[in-house]
Amino acid sequence: MTTPANRFSNHCLVALLGSLLSLSLWGQASSQKPGAAADAKAHDDTFVIGNDDVLSINVWKEPDVSRSVPVRSDGKISLPLVGEVQAAGTTPLKLEQAIAERLKNFISEPEVTVIVQQVNSQKFNILGQVNKPGSYALTNSPTVLDAIAIAGGFRDFAKQKSIYILRQNADGTQSRLPFNYKEVAKGQNPGQNVKLQPRDTVVVP
Repeated sequence: MTTPANRFSNHCLVALLGSLLSLSLWGQASSQKPGAAADAKAHDDTFVIGNDDVLSINVWKEPDVSRSVPVRSDGKISLPLVGEVQAAGTTPLKLEQAIAERLKNFISEPEVTVIVQQVNSQKFNILGQVNKPGSYALTNSPTVLDAIAIAGGFRDFAKQKSIYILRQNADGTQSRLPFNYKEVAKGQNPGQNVKLQPRDTVVVP
């Protein structure tokens, strides 16, 4: 015969088991591979890595191998167990595959993620009558005005109405885009103030 006390005890036992089961399932979910939702973004197969870019290399469950590394001037990176591997000229996805292939000698089924932390390889040039002509990293989508500011502004005899941008086209040809600083500074024809692209050259006569 089941007494009220026994029924109460059974209900408590069922509730306790339910709570333990919920905690167990939560623990399993929380121990799954982190960042799975970001895999599509991490596995980038369009961006081409270049010299001076900084890469975040993550090997799941292998903290001694995971680290941030710069791409050297010879286009290579160095990692524990992996050694030297060519990074420049490849995409993050292809580099993941190359690193994983080398790690197979030491790790069973290595899972590698490569994310570009800093893009320093894409640059623009600014030449002519500016205070600091040279090559600069193409960060934060600079415009022509930004480029002039980065280069320290004009020298005394700069022809501010005759600036132009030389742009390399995909078919190998070159375009020349005019830029009249006087107009843009007055708010006229702002479309001239284009965002610079990799390998653009701003010429200030």
